[in-house]
Amino acid sequence: MRCPCARKSETTTYADCCEPYHAGKKPAPTAETLMRSRYAAFVMCNSAYLLETWHASTRPPAIAFDPDQTWLGLRILASRAIGDEAFVEFIARSRIGGRAHKLREVSRFRRENGRWSYVDGDVANS
Repeated sequence: MRCPCARKSETTTYADCCEPYHAGKKPAPTAETLMRSRYAAFVMCNSAYLLETWHASTRPPAIAFDPDQTWLGLRILASRAIGDEAFVEFIARSRIGGRAHKLREVSRFRRENGRWSYVDGDVANS
């Protein structure tokens, strides 16, 4: 199976990409890798991984998935790390009820004890 986080031109498999992170075999080495693995977790409705990689200071009690939402692709626009803080700007496309949607966000990540976690994000109107 092709990994959900891969670009359309890539044939990277889930087993060789995000599955080791989802299975807890190793932590994501960069904030961008964590962003990609979290996108794949949204595609796969893997709430356990999403909550585990969400910073404790902003983590919600649960994640509600929209059963009518189909994720169509992820594009990373920019990624930068400054010490133990990082920012990843991305566009995630989806379809809900036949209508196309685009989420553009600059996500903030923090590294603690060698592990990156998602803190929060600024959503841009696009």
